[in-house]
Amino acid sequence: MSLAKIAISCEEKVIPQRVYLDHAATSPLRPEARAAIEEGFAIWANPSSPHAEGRKARAALEDARERIKAALGWDGELIFTSGASEALWIALNRAKAKRRIVSAVEHDAVLRAAPDATVFTGEEPFDPATLLAVQQVNSETGTINPVAQMAAPLAEAGALLLSDCAQSAGKLALPDADMLVVSAHKFGGPIGVGALLVRDFNLLEPVGGHERGYRQGTENLPGAMGMAAALDAGAWASTAEQRAAFAARVAGQRMTIGEQVDYIYALTHPAMSAQALLIRLDAMGFAVSAGSACSSGTLKKSRVLDAFGVPDDVAARTIRVSLGWSTTPEDLERFAEVWASLA
Repeated sequence: MSLAKIAISCEEKVIPQRVYLDHAATSPLRPEARAAIEEGFAIWANPSSPHAEGRKARAALEDARERIKAALGWDGELIFTSGASEALWIALNRAKAKRRIVSAVEHDAVLRAAPDATVFTGEEPFDPATLLAVQQVNSETGTINPVAQMAAPLAEAGALLLSDCAQSAGKLALPDADMLVVSAHKFGGPIGVGALLVRDFNLLEPVGGHERGYRQGTENLPGAMGMAAALDAGAWASTAEQRAAFAARVAGQRMTIGEQVDYIYALTHPAMSAQALLIRLDAMGFAVSAGSACSSGTLKKSRVLDAFGVPDDVAARTIRVSLGWSTTPEDLERFAEVWASLA
């Protein structure tokens, strides 16, 4: 073949764009959030400063705070943090409760923040000295935990309920709880900003500093503005019907544990290992993961899948596919076809 024909052949060959399906780890930054961040960088003063520049920054910060609360349907208090991990640490270490109980399938950040916590069995007595942490949506399986059902008995006992909503904020209605944790980069906001939603500041011991004295460190104004803009943007590139059609196509290999969301899928291959699948799919242009992003770099079995009672051989063949605001119907179609060819 001549060089001219080779050149024409290369020009005619269309290399498809990569398909990003790892939104449970982080979502791409929304254009609206990027514009808000740039606006925030122009308001460069410290929001705690008393001069005109500081007051302007404070006004922008409070506007972002109220917009986030409105978007999430929250009428309590909001403490800006550096992300979900810090919000969890504040809730688990500064709450006015002596006993910490956590579900066995919580994110590693919960266990790091409360290493001495008791693992929930369902038989623990609750009293005003108790704080129970139960995530709303599991990041590895997409399981919706019954947080709403637990709110009433905990309230009757005077115990506190904390729910990690990093995988549900901006996607589902948030549960009725005393404290909720959200993370901006899970719904198209910037990395490095999140929030602890608190029903009442009296639930926490203050530490001094910023955020009404409940968090130290200058607030990330551009991040807060980007977070608010991402929530305001709202709409996804795929519809609920399109995601339902995708769920139907992969149902045969989907690990179903309880009620599931339509944007996180644990898919099990009949023979191929998770690591082999990740390599194969990455080479074919698909970004997926195995377990949470914080633990997917290890070959050890997922602690969460173990807690859910998933057999070792099944866990070893399971990957996570997670959708987000930028996932298009074409992305879903391409993955469904490739997955069918592999599985």
